[in-house]
Amino acid sequence: MTGRARGLLVAGTSSDAGKSVVTSALCRAMARRGIRVAPFKAQNMSNNSMVVPGPDGQGAEIGRAQWVQALAARAEPETAMNPVLLKPGSDLRSHVVVRGRPFGRLAAGEFAGERAALARAAHTALEDLRSRYDVVVCEGAGGVAEINLRAHDYVNMGLARAADLPVVVVGDIDRGGVFASLYGSLALLDPADQALVSGFVINKFRGDVSLLGPGLDALGRMTGRPVLGVLPWQRNLWLDSEDSLALADREHDPAATPVLRVAVVQLPRISNFTDVDALCLEPDLRVDFVTDPRPLASADVVVLPGTRATLSDLEWLRSRGLDTAIAEHARRGRTVLGVCGGCQMLGRAIHDPEGVEGAAGRRADGLGLLDLETVFTRDKVLRLPSGEGLGVPVGGYEIHHGRIRAGRGEPFPGGLRDGTVFGTMWHGSLEHDAFRGAWLEAAAETAGAEGGRFGKVGFTAAREARLDLLADLVEEHLDMDAVLRLVTDGAPALPTLRGELR
Repeated sequence: MTGRARGLLVAGTSSDAGKSVVTSALCRAMARRGIRVAPFKAQNMSNNSMVVPGPDGQGAEIGRAQWVQALAARAEPETAMNPVLLKPGSDLRSHVVVRGRPFGRLAAGEFAGERAALARAAHTALEDLRSRYDVVVCEGAGGVAEINLRAHDYVNMGLARAADLPVVVVGDIDRGGVFASLYGSLALLDPADQALVSGFVINKFRGDVSLLGPGLDALGRMTGRPVLGVLPWQRNLWLDSEDSLALADREHDPAATPVLRVAVVQLPRISNFTDVDALCLEPDLRVDFVTDPRPLASADVVVLPGTRATLSDLEWLRSRGLDTAIAEHARRGRTVLGVCGGCQMLGRAIHDPEGVEGAAGRRADGLGLLDLETVFTRDKVLRLPSGEGLGVPVGGYEIHHGRIRAGRGEPFPGGLRDGTVFGTMWHGSLEHDAFRGAWLEAAAETAGAEGGRFGKVGFTAAREARLDLLADLVEEHLDMDAVLRLVTDGAPALPTLRGELR
């Protein structure tokens, strides 16, 4: 393909319908066909993010999903692929990142004036990508028919209209009501938006696809649009997920006997929970996400992950008695790991003099398991550090406002160690196989469990295999020729549901 870049928008009937998965799959499938393809999401709302090189050579931040989609596309991740990132700090307010850098805060009701600047940033970024790639596969956000937000939308149909993109809508059959969701999503759109909706994809189907035949035919007749494919349900497609809804998809084999049990505290504002994806790949671990103290009693390892609201989540931790349970776990000589916000919670105190997380001057005592203090500053740290830990090379990425001051204890990559309690400000360190293996071997020795079994799974190879699996699925179960025709020719002339079809 040559000339001006083509594009496609992958929208969904709801959050976690499979937009990110389908976008990743299409990126890898097109890349394998020799097409220069890039992913794009105008606005992502997620606390899972990744550091990439910025235009000025400094670190910049994009949604984790777009970083993975860039890997799927075999393209270099960059800020244009996710120009606007909203990181929820509460139910009503989000921190805004534009082209990789902090931009300000946005309240739930602030649409017109504030979002106009965000829309301009998104449209400029898309045009930039389209000038440099053959195809740009765009991902929508939430549900395609969020009619309460349509007036100022620049992520779903607003983006499709502005860029003249054909739209494919993905529905999740596993949650039920997929035909109603697909039909209803189309019916709620105005005629000009409907004209760009060019087909449907059904995701997460279990069973004999022939049983869907009557429904697929009826949906095609009623809407005038084809179902381009039915993707089967597959285990373990959650790797690198950005959506907290996908935490429930992290399944384990109930018949397996784990060497170690890992309890990950599921904080209300959990961020970068992809840090534990590498643990979930270890065949001799059982990893559970927990919200109350009882499972900690039988756990060998407790992980406190990152959070977008360290002080608020620390209050939540105490309100549920998890602070006492974690301290007791450490007192028994069992392993505790805190990552970023979790590391800060393990320290002696947290200070927020400038009000980065809320009211200025807030202070809270930490759990006191590590001799460190945290001070929040307005300037955000965005880095890709590397070094050595536990005798092996290790790296990661840093995304935080809190600066830690470490006291007594052993140095640990990005933080501090005191016996069996570890704290690091580096996300992604467990993706390094040798380092993960060394840390788990130490945890096994502490627990009196069998060692020599960890770090054998290659995390990067597992991710690549997953991306190729996704491409295989769309090549087999999706009409890729029809998808590429949409990319080449745009949306065909199609009827609306307000008229003769009603």
